[in-house]
Order: sequence, then structure tokens, then C-alpha cells
Amino acid sequence: MTRTTRTLVLLLVGIGFMSGLAWASVPLYRMFCQVTGLNGTTQRGDQAPGAVDRQIRVDFDTNVSPKLPWHFRPENPSDTVAVGARDMVFFLATNRANHPITGTATFNVTPAQAGKYFTKIQCFCFTQQTLKPGETARMPVIFYVDPKILKDPDAVDIDTITLSYTFYPVDSGKTRG
Repeated sequence: MTRTTRTLVLLLVGIGFMSGLAWASVPLYRMFCQVTGLNGTTQRGDQAPGAVDRQIRVDFDTNVSPKLPWHFRPENPSDTVAVGARDMVFFLATNRANHPITGTATFNVTPAQAGKYFTKIQCFCFTQQTLKPGETARMPVIFYVDPKILKDPDAVDIDTITLSYTFYPVDSGKTRG
């Protein structure tokens, strides 16, 4: 194998490796964030472990992209929950446009140290929500705060967690005239 051929093969292998890494980076980053709670990423769970003798206040923050003509808010701005206990809250979204619109929500938790202890059992986030003109949807979130938060020296003093959602329009690939 000549030096030029070897260089070409190594270059193609490098390009293939870098392309594969770029393609896999988003799902790998999402998995990493879910495992570690990085940047306030919450966990997913099936059932709450059971309440302990400690309560935490959870504040709910809602935002809507300027490109989405929706009104979006929590039914209640905050809730006090027993650590380890299952809780359910509701959010309301209303389409203020004169045509159906589909949106999807992203979320985060602050302080960031609480992310790995905030576990969602059911959530409307990352699923597309289509609302007809003037329609209001009542969307539940079922969650718990893992009791392990009480053993983490960086999180044990947290007494308020903020769960924040932002709704964005789903790009359907169509342009409105």
C-alpha cells in the first residue's frame, strides 16, 4: 500500500468516524443528561418510592415561543410535595390562532442539582400537541422528587425546585401564505 493510498484510507476512516459521532451526539448527549441530571434534565420513572418526612416546594414556570400564538400556564403556580410521594399537576394551553397549530414542549429543572432527583412518571413534553382554533388542552404531569436528594450534600438544602416548560411550534415543512 502506497503512502498516498494509506493517507486516503485513514482520511476516509476519520471522516466516517467523525460523521458517525456527529450523528450520534444528540441522542448520546440526551442519554448522558438523563442519567446525570446535567442542566436540569429530569429522570423518568414508573412509580414513586413513597413519601418521607420532608417537603419541597415546586414552582411551575411556562413560556411560549413568539412564533406560537398560544396562551400556556400552570393551573396552580406552585405546589408543596412530600419528597418521594407521587404528585400530579395540570397545565393549560389555548390556541389563540384562527387555524389548528401543533406545538411541542421542552423542559428543564432549576436548580440544576435537583434535575437528577426530579422524576417524571407522565409528561406532555416532547410529544406533539395539536390544538384547534380557540381550543384549550388540560395536560397533566405526574412526578415525584426522589428521596436520594436528601443524601446529596449539594442538593440537601434545596427547598424549592422550579419546573419550567417552553412550547415551540412544530415545523410541519409547510409555509403559510
